[in-house]
Amino acid sequence: MPSTWLTYALTTTLLWGVWGAFTGLPSEHGFPDTLVYVVWALTMIPPAVAVLARSGWRIQRDRRAIVLGLAVGLLGAGGQMLLFRAVQLGPAYLIFPIVSLSPGLTIALSYGLLGERTGRLGVAGIVLALCALPLFDLQLGAGGSGMGLWFVLALVVLAAWGLQAYFIKLASAGTSTESIFFYMTVGALVCVPAALAMTDFSQPIEWGWNGPGLAAVIQVLNAIGALTLVYAFRHGKALVVSPLVNAGAPLLTAVLSMALSGTAPSGSKLAGVALALLAALLLALQPETPSSSQPVQGDAA
Repeated sequence: MPSTWLTYALTTTLLWGVWGAFTGLPSEHGFPDTLVYVVWALTMIPPAVAVLARSGWRIQRDRRAIVLGLAVGLLGAGGQMLLFRAVQLGPAYLIFPIVSLSPGLTIALSYGLLGERTGRLGVAGIVLALCALPLFDLQLGAGGSGMGLWFVLALVVLAAWGLQAYFIKLASAGTSTESIFFYMTVGALVCVPAALAMTDFSQPIEWGWNGPGLAAVIQVLNAIGALTLVYAFRHGKALVVSPLVNAGAPLLTAVLSMALSGTAPSGSKLAGVALALLAALLLALQPETPSSSQPVQGDAA
């Protein structure tokens, strides 16, 4: 039987893989990405309420829980805000491969500061996952683009999302999953005014079902996936969970997108799919190995 962390990690991979295949539909219908972010922040509320109700509405209010929980939320949401700006300034085909390497930072921090270790299969899976991630968005032969502010912003987003995953694992050592996700939701909502300020309301916006309605249905997959990701980090090692989810979800997205469009993948994307598939298999097959970090405390899950 799969271990608890793997079950949660695969659930996140499934949810985020499907989400990734459809997340662009609202913007294609005239609903800006910044407003999609607002909808996503709002869809974080139902799963947060559900897990809090299950735990008896217990929210940890000690300084460590608040600081780490808000850091997780603000790093994720703030990174998304900066990504919007980066894509406005620079080429997406270069920005997304850079940002996709954020698990590398998580792995380094988890190895160096948390004392996490894995076996040979795990190491091989991590390496293959890191190699696969940039290939999903890499466009070979695209026109050159000089490095500017977009490059700096892409590196900041990489750091923010890499740190976010590390802080989720760090917070799990003394904070319940319900509290972590509550503060993640608060962090997402705090950034809503910034998303609204970045929205160009002078342009036509789809306010019907194909706009906020469709966005809500799609983004709730992202929100629930974020919750199961926190559970995966609680029960598993960050240096394994992060590359597994970050390689597995784009893999499923690529397969679904190709199936829906009926188009053949490019050479780089096909290589990414193959590497991600092998990486996910190796990470899933790696037996549990002891870690020098302290075991995390349990929670209502």
